[in-house]
Amino acid sequence: MHIHILGICGTFMGGIAVLARQLGYRVSGSDANVYPPMSTQLAEQGIELMEGYDPSHLNPAPDCVVIGNALSRGNAAVEYVLNRGLNYTSGAAFLSEHVLRCTGKYECRGRQDAGSDRDRWVLAVAGTHGKTTTSTMLAWILEYAGLAPGFLIGGVPCNFDISARLGDAPFFVVEADEYDSAFFDKRSKFVHYRPRTLIMNNLEFDHADIFPDLAAIKRQFHHLVRIVPGNGLIIAPAQDDNLADVLEQGCWTPVEYFGDETENTPGWSARNEAVDGGEFDVYWGDDRVGRVVWPLLGRHNMHNALAAIAAARHAGVMPQHAVAALAEFRGVKRRMEQRAVVDGVTVYDDFAHHPTAIATTLEGLRKRVGAARIIAVLEPRSNTMRMGVHQQTLAPSLALADEVILYQPADIGWDVAAVAASIGPRAAVFDTVPAIVAHVARLARPGDQVLIMSNGGFGGIHTQLIEALQAR
Repeated sequence: MHIHILGICGTFMGGIAVLARQLGYRVSGSDANVYPPMSTQLAEQGIELMEGYDPSHLNPAPDCVVIGNALSRGNAAVEYVLNRGLNYTSGAAFLSEHVLRCTGKYECRGRQDAGSDRDRWVLAVAGTHGKTTTSTMLAWILEYAGLAPGFLIGGVPCNFDISARLGDAPFFVVEADEYDSAFFDKRSKFVHYRPRTLIMNNLEFDHADIFPDLAAIKRQFHHLVRIVPGNGLIIAPAQDDNLADVLEQGCWTPVEYFGDETENTPGWSARNEAVDGGEFDVYWGDDRVGRVVWPLLGRHNMHNALAAIAAARHAGVMPQHAVAALAEFRGVKRRMEQRAVVDGVTVYDDFAHHPTAIATTLEGLRKRVGAARIIAVLEPRSNTMRMGVHQQTLAPSLALADEVILYQPADIGWDVAAVAASIGPRAAVFDTVPAIVAHVARLARPGDQVLIMSNGGFGGIHTQLIEALQAR
């Protein structure tokens, strides 16, 4: 079977490509933006990549075209698919039909041990923030326990060095995204997955390009809650009013909560934590189950860990075993990934693209590095950010940075300089990547922490900056 994937270098679609290869399919794909780490991962899997969306990529016709949600009507390849009547589907539907729900048409390893005779045991991680990291933690805990899970994660987990695999067990961990499935299926991707174990990390307004308001996102999350079976498990934070609203709309599944001791959390809590979150005790009720000691930082990652431990317990992993696994957790590429230390200047790459994520990332770094100077470099790249939805909250989210460097893309409809003006003299705006690199290379001194935040390639700024620092 030959599948061709339109938008193959997206983190989700790249994972679909890897799974399809492991199913034995011939896989090719097209994308307009090809950059590491996904392009590197696909090339290593022997997947043929084509630049752009020329209809000739679809000749001869593949058996199925998997169309990513970044593609819309008017795209040359999409129009070719429709005009020629080629068979097509979305990535989420492909995952559901070919990997998560075995129909007998394709072999699914482990299905005989799954929750039913047809389905895999899906452990899904949803939420506005922390999906990738929590999914990776959960997959790693199951792996550490010898369960060899399958997974599809929207990033490259360092413990696996690949973003997706079929696995040998009934368990399959999936990052459950609320973004729509495709131009022909406007439901959130996660409604395709039918999880037995569901983590809902948090919920805020995001994706303003497809959701008119927060209520619309809550509705999608409740669609997800509706399909979790009564003998499944939902894991949610004790203090999240938006998710509480979702659950109050109706819930037919047991719920376990997680949070801090100070929040009087009835279920899972973190106590006695180190200032930077690098160590903390895990409690189930009043029972201490162990102490996590790991390289990650920040309160948000402690909460991610609690959720992952709870989900793993539902799959049969003892919490003490999960705690031991997290001591060997190595994180995810592009999530506070330390790219280099040059002349005493540390350069990080982070995916933060929402004010809440920016603030929590900076908070964790500040607690780890103390008074060291933090230089934050931000590309407003997400659709919501480009629409200017977060203009008013962006400046406060950067409060813990000593220096703020903002990128002004040429094709967004608002002036980033207004945010810089709100921050004051410690902020600067540049409209090219080389100009940012030159400025940071002049500015940085030994001991500085340079945090680059973008959910895209940012024009290869990381490599350019490292080379500029080396050349000083």
